[in-house]
Amino acid sequence: MAHDCGRLTACLMSVFSQTVQSHKPRFIALHFQEVGGKDYMVNMGHAENFFCNIESNEEMRDFDRVCTYVDNHFKNVDSFTALGSMYFIHKSLKNIYQYDFNVKDFKAVSGQNKYVGSLDEVTTVEKEKFLKNFWPDFKWSRKGFMRTRWIIHNQGLDLVNVHLFHDASNLIACNASPSIYSDNRQKALRYVINRISDSSYTPLPFFLFGDFNFRLDTLSLVQNLSTSAVVQTVKKDSSNEVEKIICEQKDNDHKVLLHIETKIFAYLHQAVFTEDNGRAILKYDKEISAFHDVITEEDILFPPSYPYCEDYTKPTQYMNTRCPSWCDRILMSHTAQDIIHRRDEGASSVVYNTMGPNVCMGDHKPVFLSFALKTHGH
Repeated sequence: MAHDCGRLTACLMSVFSQTVQSHKPRFIALHFQEVGGKDYMVNMGHAENFFCNIESNEEMRDFDRVCTYVDNHFKNVDSFTALGSMYFIHKSLKNIYQYDFNVKDFKAVSGQNKYVGSLDEVTTVEKEKFLKNFWPDFKWSRKGFMRTRWIIHNQGLDLVNVHLFHDASNLIACNASPSIYSDNRQKALRYVINRISDSSYTPLPFFLFGDFNFRLDTLSLVQNLSTSAVVQTVKKDSSNEVEKIICEQKDNDHKVLLHIETKIFAYLHQAVFTEDNGRAILKYDKEISAFHDVITEEDILFPPSYPYCEDYTKPTQYMNTRCPSWCDRILMSHTAQDIIHRRDEGASSVVYNTMGPNVCMGDHKPVFLSFALKTHGH
């Protein structure tokens, strides 16, 4: 595992450096989810090394202020979120302020500010884990959100790190449209938006970014992919529970077109997910549509960010475990979209894309948004 972690870290660092080099940002916000991975008790040390590696990276030498928040306190089961947020401020950027949620005022950011632990006593971050009673049917998980508040170029804004619930079973995801998992994510996201927009603090433009675990509307997609196929549902002998769904082509020697089990989603023509950046299936990405009243997003012009093959020789291939989906997103309030500077000399200055399309970095490809902020009076 240590070897794999080392290789993964090296790939991530390389891709991150290239992205910084090409876009030359002056403020960088990095949001991580599942810090330490699924086996976090073993791997938390590797994760902490990773954060140190980023800070000491050659590309970061001109960023003279750093704020790091890592919730690694896994023994505190009621509040552990495994979220990590890092913010880098370039030496050319003056007058950057951060909000103290305790004294309800902004303070100038200076030096290196590193908080690793439960973060409960840290007043410049607000962290919340979703309560168990939200979803009584689901086992406990490390999902939640973490917010920081800033003034950049005299513009106040919130940056919110988010991790929502995943699809536990492909079969259950096929039961209804929208799926029970989609409904749960919708509740959670609505809760986050309400929390950061409530009257506890003056509402500001906000960017929500992280792993939303948004999935394609599986039932509609499967119905579409299998229109010219014979669909067989295999049930367990003992119960009436569906064990697998097999879609076979009517001709062509009954070749299996689609095979679905709890943790298998194998589609014969995987190119549909990558050709033209998956444009043909983008219509099944519906989970954000319930939120158009409060949030928006730049156009998606990249293929689904999950689940990539973890074999280093196959960086563009998806695993046959889940239906490829745009899980990793950068969403924003309409007021946040209004403060993005759109054009430089006629060309769009906004880039929304995945990092390292041809590099293996685990099952998720990081997603980034690069833009210039409107300055007041601009």
